[in-house]
Amino acid sequence: MPESTVHGYVADKFDRIRDAFEANFADGADVGASCCATLEGETVVDLWGGFADEAKTKPWERNTIVAVHSTTKTMTALTALLLADRGELDFHAPVARYWPEFAANGKESIKVSHLMSHSSGLSGWKERLKTEDLYDWEKMTCLLAAQAPLWEPGTASGYHVVTFGFLIGEVVRRIAGKSLGTVFREEIAEPLNADFHIGLPASEDSRVAETIPWPSPQTAVKPVFSEIQELTFLNMPYDVATTIRTRAWRAAEIPAVNGYGNARSVAEIHCILANGGVARGKRFLSEAGCRKALEPQIEGPDLIMSHLPPARFGLGFALPGPLLALDLPNPNTIHWGGGGSSWIFIDMDARTTFAYVANKMDRRPLSDPRPFRVMQAMWQALGIVSAGLARAVTDGGGPI
Repeated sequence: MPESTVHGYVADKFDRIRDAFEANFADGADVGASCCATLEGETVVDLWGGFADEAKTKPWERNTIVAVHSTTKTMTALTALLLADRGELDFHAPVARYWPEFAANGKESIKVSHLMSHSSGLSGWKERLKTEDLYDWEKMTCLLAAQAPLWEPGTASGYHVVTFGFLIGEVVRRIAGKSLGTVFREEIAEPLNADFHIGLPASEDSRVAETIPWPSPQTAVKPVFSEIQELTFLNMPYDVATTIRTRAWRAAEIPAVNGYGNARSVAEIHCILANGGVARGKRFLSEAGCRKALEPQIEGPDLIMSHLPPARFGLGFALPGPLLALDLPNPNTIHWGGGGSSWIFIDMDARTTFAYVANKMDRRPLSDPRPFRVMQAMWQALGIVSAGLARAVTDGGGPI
């Protein structure tokens, strides 16, 4: 790809980030993407390039947005951290304190912290779902409230692929009297003038880049799932090639997987956590409230991502550990990503954020080299040492 197709800004000493970003296009790894980095609350990298469609007819513009899949979870977690910092939400309280119906079927002792760390035992729905059910907030949350846990809560994580947003979102709704998407928009996105949406207005459709699904597997070998994995993966009634291009999907609030934004919005929103609670001169959280996200909640083999190394989860974010095929140089770093490919790294030691958002999906999101090599260039620019892609992960498969 010609150099002229990458646009944007890099501050002094961050040129190597542009080089790494351009390399993703030069070797054909990316179709369209954006990346953004902040340091001490200031944006030091803001780049975009490539194409917003698979046919490569529509350039990726400065204001192009795209589905970021599970990076949406970080916005949901940030919203919960905001309420907790105000004293409206106690992570160690039973979910039923805020959502009484949730106590049904032996769930009275499940804590909000279990929801935030994928350890509540509710990674999927037992009732068979249709796509349109995902747009029915009351149905989705009522089913979860009535359902028994799939494993003993608090004993292991089991990645809550879609349920994460409904569970935390309903707690937020019970406290605030508004949907999670509304609280996020009014309390975080709008004050920051950040272009991230959980529930995308139709007026923004023309700016959305096509999501390019990963290729079908070369073999017809069907994976062997546990019962819990079947309820989580096989009862997830949407398709990235078709469903997420519909107006119904974009308009709905599915706060685990259907956020829309770009790297700029993802990085600048998470300045709040990297910069001690302050972004654009406005305080959103206390520093202690930000550091809540670092508190370890669960560690060990994940019941859903069982083919991958063990996971470590804090409150709403992953912590440094073997799950990620990239060694994080600073311990007070939180992160998560989506199969889009999209990633956000929040380094509270270096007070930096780094976000990468692309439209070409990868079957190995936890070892996708595209964002990782650009992130390594960021560390090099800052003089931070990392072992880099130290673990070979052959299949990070499945949506995150």
